[in-house]
Amino acid sequence: MKKTTGMDRAATANWRPATKALRGGTWRSEHGETSEALFLTSGFTYDDAATVAARFAGEAEGMTYSRLQNPTVAMLEERIALLEGAEACRAQASGMAAMTTALLCQLKAGDHVVAARAAFGSCRWLVDNLLPRFGIATTVIDSADNAAWEAAIRPETKVFFFETPANPTLDIVDLAYVCGLARAHGITSVVDNAFASPVLQRPMEFGADVVAYSATKLMDGQGRVLAGAVCASKQWIDEVLLPFQRNTGPNLAAFNAWVVMKGLETLPLRAFKQSEQAVALGEFLEPRITRAGGRMLHPGLPSHPRHNLALAQMDATGPIFAFDVGTRARAFALLDALKLVDISNNIGDARSLMCHPASTTHAGMTPEAREAMGVTEGLLRINVGLEDIADLTEDMDQALAAAGL
Repeated sequence: MKKTTGMDRAATANWRPATKALRGGTWRSEHGETSEALFLTSGFTYDDAATVAARFAGEAEGMTYSRLQNPTVAMLEERIALLEGAEACRAQASGMAAMTTALLCQLKAGDHVVAARAAFGSCRWLVDNLLPRFGIATTVIDSADNAAWEAAIRPETKVFFFETPANPTLDIVDLAYVCGLARAHGITSVVDNAFASPVLQRPMEFGADVVAYSATKLMDGQGRVLAGAVCASKQWIDEVLLPFQRNTGPNLAAFNAWVVMKGLETLPLRAFKQSEQAVALGEFLEPRITRAGGRMLHPGLPSHPRHNLALAQMDATGPIFAFDVGTRARAFALLDALKLVDISNNIGDARSLMCHPASTTHAGMTPEAREAMGVTEGLLRINVGLEDIADLTEDMDQALAAAGL
């Protein structure tokens, strides 16, 4: 393998996001291929015993086993790190593998985690169920209340964990304040940035220590494969995360890594266009929803309580928003009337997708927990895709009418 300018940090330092997304991290074999090579191998061979010994001892560069490193996966990791502005990245088997690894690699019995109340259902399951099984205490707070973060800190607090924008209520966390507070107290901030991607928001610019992703979402962007990633300093990745990953094995398959790299090539184009369309569709929907007594949850609209903060932290507010139509029956009627937009619980896709979180992504939570985080029976979440905005507007118009809105 020969490394191209895509692997040279000095050469790529001044590249803009679109260039990094297309060329960052690229290696080429002796064949000089333009598209990244796909290395479907679990193991590697060596010229002599001394070489393999040096690699396993960390004294020489090179591959040893695909649970530890793979050329295709390594290219993806370097590309994501470049986009994020991080020193290092390790790919994971899925988004939830990334969240689980980012937490468990650094926590032990007796530690304490402060987490945002509004979160993806499986992330809340980690906080509410998994961590306590290992003797790790958790406190869940309203992430929009800056004072609540400081009030929740204990001597044993090790991690702040949150999403911004949050799934599915689109809560916006004040990154500079919360990450700064964490650093002041020696706490590691772990930010789930899946709703934005590094093209639209880079939490490390606001002081975040660790940024985790479901690369299944915007990074792939076409609903094809599962993937995740964790970005941080090289020291943290090598000394904290890597021992956990090496010995537990939540690794990304080479094929999935290759597919995500293909998705990254168009990520800037998709992310900004879908954000633009999400604002346009939100502006169309808002009068109808509010007139019927519902509410919009869209950081790209002035009605969002943290609209200005979202604009200050993000280059665009993303393809996803939510709105409440009051009841489950009305929400289901709207979903059933859709003709173009698909009913699906995925997000970040180039296709427009909509779901009812209370019965899908957050169905595993108790009704009380859903209510506390704002996942009401009438809440709908939409991922706005790349279809013509006029077609999307027409589909939503007739679906709203069918639901009596």
